[in-house]
Amino acid sequence: MDLKFRLTTMNFLQFFVWGAWMMTLGHYGFVEKQWNGAQFGLVFSTMGFASLIMPTLFGIIADKWKANYVYAILHLLFGGTMLFLPAIDSPITFFWVLLVAMSFYMPTIGLTNSICFNVLKAEGKDPVTYFPPIRVWGTIGFIVAMWVTNFFTKEWGLGHSIRVSFYIAAALAFVLGLFSLLTLPTVKAKSKNTDGRTLTQRLGLEAFILFKQRKMAFFFLFSLLLGAALQLTNAYGDSFLQDSTVFPEGELINNFSTIILSISQISETLFILAIPFFMKRFGIKKVMLFSMIAWVLRFGLFGIAENTVTGFGLIIASCIIYGMAFDFFNISGALFVEQNTDSSIQSSAQGLFMLMTNGVGAVLGNIVAGFVIVKWFEDPVTHVKDWSGIWITFAVYSLVVAVLFAVLFKHKHNPQEVMNVKH
Repeated sequence: MDLKFRLTTMNFLQFFVWGAWMMTLGHYGFVEKQWNGAQFGLVFSTMGFASLIMPTLFGIIADKWKANYVYAILHLLFGGTMLFLPAIDSPITFFWVLLVAMSFYMPTIGLTNSICFNVLKAEGKDPVTYFPPIRVWGTIGFIVAMWVTNFFTKEWGLGHSIRVSFYIAAALAFVLGLFSLLTLPTVKAKSKNTDGRTLTQRLGLEAFILFKQRKMAFFFLFSLLLGAALQLTNAYGDSFLQDSTVFPEGELINNFSTIILSISQISETLFILAIPFFMKRFGIKKVMLFSMIAWVLRFGLFGIAENTVTGFGLIIASCIIYGMAFDFFNISGALFVEQNTDSSIQSSAQGLFMLMTNGVGAVLGNIVAGFVIVKWFEDPVTHVKDWSGIWITFAVYSLVVAVLFAVLFKHKHNPQEVMNVKH
């Protein structure tokens, strides 16, 4: 079996497993289980909680053992845990079981990249050249998973309960685990202290010294603040489009909600390609500011969308804008960290960046958003939501963050710093 095909298949299945259930979790919690916003916000925060320490922990284990074995076992454990979710009614129990599942899954995202890099290097292939065409199939896998779930759960398809999404994810996780064990080249354990990093360095603790620098302190603060918004449309987007009080059942938007949202991921692949141009032309600060403004538009367009032709157009526009909103911050932010930290702590600094965005930021964002929805935008009896108010509130929050960032974050653009940026 061709090496590139095996790595491509791994990336495709890796994100298929994620996309199969994540985008529909909101509708499952709000509609099928009748959880309130606070309960669902806690449930969705499991990805953030799992991202705080588990990727680093299993990364260390993978360095000491065989990475592809660790990767496969984690997926088998994740798949097994996901099978329990459809039978759980209590949001608290669901939280704990999903947290266990996410503790197995989230480390595999980093391990996917690590395995690819190690295998390509072992074969004498340049990861910079060979990895991007392989990684893009991960995004394609996520998109295909959303389409498959839509087919399984909509009346125009098989019409199953959304709980089937957990079974789909579990089944493909088992397939990926076995595929990894049986087909991927063995990624040997690293020699002890080969990379020269201490446990403290591996955990990224030494990067906290960057908070002594005003510019970096503000950068990480805004990473946390924007990180609070990064997953909100993933958490609530499908619930919004499937809410029959806004978009009647059987009509276009409600019936094809997941497929419509997949445009967001398609947009990601296009905006990633545009990043080098924007970075060279405008600089990191402006690119990150573009991302924040895009988040305002992402939420705002959802907030004014109605069940009309114009409303459908606004939703499509919001999905297209998502690519700029999500990737411009994540990728340009990572580049900013690389350019403004000493080489001795760059890996730790990147870990700190991810911790602030996908860890602390995501946890706080989901929990606070859930409480805000319950307090002001959700009927306590019927659980009917004021979606317009919810999205406009998120848009206002993003606008405040963008204005504060423009005023407080100081960075002078030097085109030479990004002359060699490539996709």
